[in-house]
Amino acid sequence: MKFKQIVTTVLISAVTAAASIFVYGKYFQSRQPVVFQNGTEIPVNYARYMPGTEGNANATPPSDFTTAAKAAVPGVVHIKTKINPRQVTNGNNLQRRRSILQDLFGDDFFGDEFNGEGDGRRYYIPGQMASGSGVLISADGYIVTNNHVVADADEISVSLSNDHKTYKAKLVGTDPSTDLAVIKIDAEGLPYLLYGNSDNVEIGQWVLAIGYPLNLDATVTAGIVSAKSRSIGINRSRGKVNSAIESFIQTDAAVNQGNSGGALVNTAGELVGINSAIASPTGSYAGYSYAIPVNLIKKVVNDLLKYGNVQRAYLGVTYAPSSLIANMSDEQLKDAGIKRDVNGVQITTVMPNSSAAAAGLRAGDVITAVNGVKIPGNAQLSEQIARYKPGDKISLTYMRDNKEVTVNNLVMKNLNGTTDVVKVTALDRLGADFSELSKDEAAQLGINGGVVVNDIGNGILK
Repeated sequence: MKFKQIVTTVLISAVTAAASIFVYGKYFQSRQPVVFQNGTEIPVNYARYMPGTEGNANATPPSDFTTAAKAAVPGVVHIKTKINPRQVTNGNNLQRRRSILQDLFGDDFFGDEFNGEGDGRRYYIPGQMASGSGVLISADGYIVTNNHVVADADEISVSLSNDHKTYKAKLVGTDPSTDLAVIKIDAEGLPYLLYGNSDNVEIGQWVLAIGYPLNLDATVTAGIVSAKSRSIGINRSRGKVNSAIESFIQTDAAVNQGNSGGALVNTAGELVGINSAIASPTGSYAGYSYAIPVNLIKKVVNDLLKYGNVQRAYLGVTYAPSSLIANMSDEQLKDAGIKRDVNGVQITTVMPNSSAAAAGLRAGDVITAVNGVKIPGNAQLSEQIARYKPGDKISLTYMRDNKEVTVNNLVMKNLNGTTDVVKVTALDRLGADFSELSKDEAAQLGINGGVVVNDIGNGILK
């Protein structure tokens, strides 16, 4: 009798515990909006075509890309945007900052022409419609795309590749400094792309570009990685000049207008980049395209979802661009204390109260590695630092007087010199770029303080 009572008690306890866990998980457990892909769940678009190939960039022979295309195409979406007509008082600030060399955004059905001349008058801007691409990164409808695809849009719609069903999308967050944005549609059980590892991408490796060029349906092109860590100066016109981050994967996969925001995948169908720009004198494909590496995308996306903006760490240094050094004479370089040929990033200025100052860096030092990752140039340094947020600790290696120095547990700081979370403010929603006036600058102007307007954007309130 006692044995039966014990068994009964154990069974009741087990059932009660299981029921409690189920109810808690279903109704009470908080859901974090951050999209973390841990590899334990395989989307149906991968499970159907590529069982057991996750993480293997060479799973498909280079001569046949059908498996990778079948797995990846369902996770790439067509984005269409609409900008309503507007009346404004300063037309000079409403020209879109686009370049034939740099922009992949789809053709506007209506141009940017407006009526009237002279400041202080009212100007009419017709409505505009355009299209681009995006990549599903979760089964519940989170999509990553380029910031310039959805910038200033009043309406965003998303069409899926498999059934062409169209959804209204809402803007979750943007980061002009990396030209990335996250949007969301209300749907469940969607196919999505698995994150690859852009650090493992090698020059000469086959890749596929997937998107909706020239307003066509989903299109796949193939090419090889022709270079890494390319900087072409495009993001300086889209975000804060001092925080523009470019370290593109360069490929010769054919892309055209409308491919912006689309996927660059390896032969395992894993996402390794977001197509963002082309190099062309005509605006159409002429040999090279550029994609934002996925390891940077993951950090930006998760910050946007968790904080509403990117928690960006700054090292607190300035350095001379290689193009500038190449045009300086030996005498000019000597006067500036700059060496012509260095294998790393040569520091010209160290900001006070910065992480670099805490590390003891001085002008003339050459940064050679971050967390053991070699830093041969400026683009690599920008990308590596951009992967961290204020409060993270890194190791930094630099050369001084032909001696190598490594600083461990260096705490990264934000632009204000602290490790605090930077919140979205009312100023951030004005559609312009602001920065706080430093004490020295305020003293020079004879004022107590203020805000510097770095860029007025398009002058439209958001």
